[in-house]
Amino acid sequence: MYEACFNNKFTNALVFYIFLLLLLLVSPFLVFWELIHTVRSCFRCSESMSGKVVLITGASSGLGELMAYEYAKRGAYLAIIAIKEPESRLEQVADRARELGSPDVLYMFADVSKVDECRMFVDNTVKHFGHLDHLVCNAGIGPLYSIRHEVTKFVPVMDINFWGSVYPTHFAIPHLMKTKGKIIVNASAAGVLHPPKGGFYNASKAALISFYESLRFEVSPTITITILTLGFIQTNFITAEYSTKGVGGRLRKDIKDVLPTMGVEPCTKAIVDGVCKGATSITEPRFMKALFLIKFLFPQLHSFYFNVGVPSKNRRLKRDE
Repeated sequence: MYEACFNNKFTNALVFYIFLLLLLLVSPFLVFWELIHTVRSCFRCSESMSGKVVLITGASSGLGELMAYEYAKRGAYLAIIAIKEPESRLEQVADRARELGSPDVLYMFADVSKVDECRMFVDNTVKHFGHLDHLVCNAGIGPLYSIRHEVTKFVPVMDINFWGSVYPTHFAIPHLMKTKGKIIVNASAAGVLHPPKGGFYNASKAALISFYESLRFEVSPTITITILTLGFIQTNFITAEYSTKGVGGRLRKDIKDVLPTMGVEPCTKAIVDGVCKGATSITEPRFMKALFLIKFLFPQLHSFYFNVGVPSKNRRLKRDE
């Protein structure tokens, strides 16, 4: 009955525009609904983190470090994970977290792309503290890709960004089931918007969104999954210096000098506040949600603002030597 609408080019397009028109007509009600939800969330009871155990990967710098501090201020026990590198600050992060109020901090060096090491740090956390309440999958890398680069050099992007979240999640689920805990995954707005030169980074984050949205149906409501779709946050991750490390292209200047960015501290506080109030998705800065809508409904406009907002002289990368 309905196949004829979709098999014909004209009627197929007509159905799309009818649905788009209906969406525009109801959009004021949807905006009002979103506003009510936002106001209600402000008055929602927040989970007390005192005595709770939080495991954070990628905690030696950037967002992971600041999230450790935010949880520490709330009295949580922490297990923080980072890969062992000469410049790693993981021990200093642990000391600072204790100063800010965490009763105990366990720090471990591990490579999240290795399944056995993920099993190890999850098991050690539960053995040390007795239980696990929040798993924060934050570890990730963000090399810039272009067709000039050797494609096989980007295998670690998927290994760390995707499998580096899936592995610890797999081992943590039985423990989180017991505590009715939470999984927080840093999936990034890049997984939705696909900014230029993102390539494999965008793909890895899109894979995270897809995996965890599907996982919800298996573990909800016992375990709450919070997917973070963050824009550009002022961490070392978006600096020209960071882009010179590892494989991929190199930025000529810091992203904050070219595009709108959000401070890491207000972002971190918004994340932990949202997680403790049971949010299932968090987007910061909030205006990124409007860009998601534009991406799917008006793809030509989406391409336009990336071309204008990221001028060609800033998109050009030094060739990887």
